[in-house]
Amino acid sequence: MDLMFNSGAKGAAGATGAAQGDLIKDTTTATFVADVIEMSQKVPVIVSFWALGSGTCKQLGPILEKVVREARGAVRLVKVDVDKNQDLAMQLRIQSVPTVYAFKGGRPVDAFAGQQSEGQLKQFVQTLTAGGNAGPTIDDYIAEARRVLEEGDPQTAAGIFQQILQEAPDNAPAMAGLLRCLMAAGQSEQAEAMLGRLAPEMARHAEIAAVATALELARHAGGVGEAAELRRRLAADAGDHQARYDLALAYYAGGEVEAAVDELLELFRRNRAWNEDAARKQLVKIFEVLGFSHPLAKSGRARLSTLLFS
Repeated sequence: MDLMFNSGAKGAAGATGAAQGDLIKDTTTATFVADVIEMSQKVPVIVSFWALGSGTCKQLGPILEKVVREARGAVRLVKVDVDKNQDLAMQLRIQSVPTVYAFKGGRPVDAFAGQQSEGQLKQFVQTLTAGGNAGPTIDDYIAEARRVLEEGDPQTAAGIFQQILQEAPDNAPAMAGLLRCLMAAGQSEQAEAMLGRLAPEMARHAEIAAVATALELARHAGGVGEAAELRRRLAADAGDHQARYDLALAYYAGGEVEAAVDELLELFRRNRAWNEDAARKQLVKIFEVLGFSHPLAKSGRARLSTLLFS
């Protein structure tokens, strides 16, 4: 199938009527899905990760807010204090501040780190909102390929992702999709080899970082033993934390992700400091792989937060 691409992004029809007071807001880990993932289905959302002690953040922030206000509702700006939302910063692999992501259609489509001039920021916004009703875009084809993959056809999905990459070889979401197709087809070694050949900037993209985490989880889960034997050990000794941790990995390897989350949460409840906070760290990795909007990730983060503050 020949695919024709329009590299412009979809327009934000109807967004220009947004109230000025809604254009810029602060968010937290708890409200990120509503403020960013869900809102970006309607209008592009720029997410600024900042920290109080950063001089560069103090310089960038006012300029970014000015540019967003001048866009008159074509985009929204959501700000995240990384010191107060460390789990969220970890899940998006924020390595320095300021870091700015652009979300569209529920997923990140662009990003930059460090200081930018006002002109560069205006171009960033213009690129995000350009295109109007110009027909299907690369983002549309990526969404279609993801749907095909979710329906259990990694071969067809891989073909779409490969054609996207022929048109846009630096498209990180398409590369992440292709890597997920390889994993779904049982070709994790090939996926790891491809991942190792990526340019550092692409490898740092949030979606590709999530694939790297998924590969890491699969690799560790492969050698923990049979779930039945691990359940027997737990039945004999409910305090066998290593058995519970290994059982969670075995469940994850077998596709029983909810059961894996349950066991890790139970381990965290019993002994949160065990093995250098291993249960929480593994949960954060699973949530990263699932994605912010996944129901299990949302409920799991809520349960983990309850345990953290209990």
